Amino acid sequence: MAKRSTTLEILLPQRNDDVPAYRWLYNSLRDEILEGRLRPGTRLPATRDLASQYKLSRGTIVTAFEELKAEGYVEGSIGSGTYVSKVLPEELLEVRSEAARKAALIKQPRRKLTDYGKSVKSFPNFPNRATRAFRANLPAVDLFPVTLWTQLANRRLRRTSVALLTGTDALGYPPLREAIAHYVTTSRGAVCTADQVIALSGVQEALDLTVRLFLNPGDRVCMEDPGYFGATRIFDAMKAKINPLAVDKEGMKLPGERHRGARLIYTTPAHQSPLGMTMSLPRRLGLLEWARRSGTLIFEDDYDGEYRYSGRPVPVLQGLDRNGVVLLAGTFSKVLFPSLRLGYMVVPMDLVDRFAAAKSLITRHSALLEQTVLCDFIEQGHFGRHLRRMREVYSQRLGVLIENGRRNLAGLLEISEIEAGLQTVGLLNPGVNGREASKAAWKRGIEVVSIRGLYSVDGNERKITNAGTQDGLQLGFAAIDEREIKRGVEELARVLETM
Repeated sequence: MAKRSTTLEILLPQRNDDVPAYRWLYNSLRDEILEGRLRPGTRLPATRDLASQYKLSRGTIVTAFEELKAEGYVEGSIGSGTYVSKVLPEELLEVRSEAARKAALIKQPRRKLTDYGKSVKSFPNFPNRATRAFRANLPAVDLFPVTLWTQLANRRLRRTSVALLTGTDALGYPPLREAIAHYVTTSRGAVCTADQVIALSGVQEALDLTVRLFLNPGDRVCMEDPGYFGATRIFDAMKAKINPLAVDKEGMKLPGERHRGARLIYTTPAHQSPLGMTMSLPRRLGLLEWARRSGTLIFEDDYDGEYRYSGRPVPVLQGLDRNGVVLLAGTFSKVLFPSLRLGYMVVPMDLVDRFAAAKSLITRHSALLEQTVLCDFIEQGHFGRHLRRMREVYSQRLGVLIENGRRNLAGLLEISEIEAGLQTVGLLNPGVNGREASKAAWKRGIEVVSIRGLYSVDGNERKITNAGTQDGLQLGFAAIDEREIKRGVEELARVLETM
């Protein structure tokens, strides 16, 4: 085990004047070691540093260290460094186990959580393992130009200024907001200025801010059915009442009279999550008019809006809004790489200060260095080139999936013909349970997710409302190469043949 050096101060319990100083220090360090806070191989502070920190003589420190060394807790010598022993004697491990057992017996206090605290559920991270068919919602991270990104970051670090180290306002780095405004107006058809743009960590933060500002427990919110589970979890945590809106080939159906009074509508018009269709122009215009008359805000998640492989690009709903009812949100995490927690939100001018105030209370602002690097990446044209390259790669991979699916999955899984996004969906035969199919596929090294869990809640069960008894599977294709796609299709066919 490698030794861990440290120059950090060690916080020890307050000394009882009745206990000799060296004995207090010995007991305190021994407890830190046995309880695992000082791990094997950790270098202890120098005797001079400890003497200065606790106002003790150096001789007192040396005496305590020597006793710890004699009993096998530490090793090394004064002057060359003292370390926690890499292998503690067996009897010491027994002492530590006994201490842990006693700690476990202590009755935990009863926590008084808010309704939000009782309801909130974690958002799953991307699994830290090799990518395989058909992991969804993941870009081709292996094709990201890491060397170029590193060069941009190094350049920024070399010319770091006091302003960069100090921070920025809650809305984000002004040049990045300008770059985002230019991108969403020229490439996504939005209508806005940089003053309306907020740089944040992504769509989840945009949703969280929106919920904090516009929803109280018990308020009604409309969303697509099936819909994005990340939105569902935020609404559930706020104790909002979700009114599901079915989807068809034209996208989300319009809310009706019974939905009046809803405070918010969540939608993914560019590429419906998870089924993939695009909302038609008549539906878009009808939704905007309904929201205007009802005084309801629309949260537009530009889900996979950058990736469309056939036909003309579809502009965002916000570009048609003339009454300030649309909040537009997007992310760079799926376009570039997931650990880049940067995205954006475009809000009506009269709401900018409210969102800025809410963000300032939560995160102050997003990480500034990453904002500057992303700004350079966009302004120097690398972002546009990367998008064009990924569209070609993803289009080719989707083609391989559809072609092999027709050949191997005919009669077992009907893969959508929609050519967009990072994943597609396949409908199973009536009566086939997607959850059981995904479990069986997992055993063969295939990752597919049933869409059943993305439909509206009826009691404690999810129900299929739009496709009779049909279930389906999400199939990610962007992050996996053609050979893995072919393997995945063949293995999935074997699984479904047995269902």
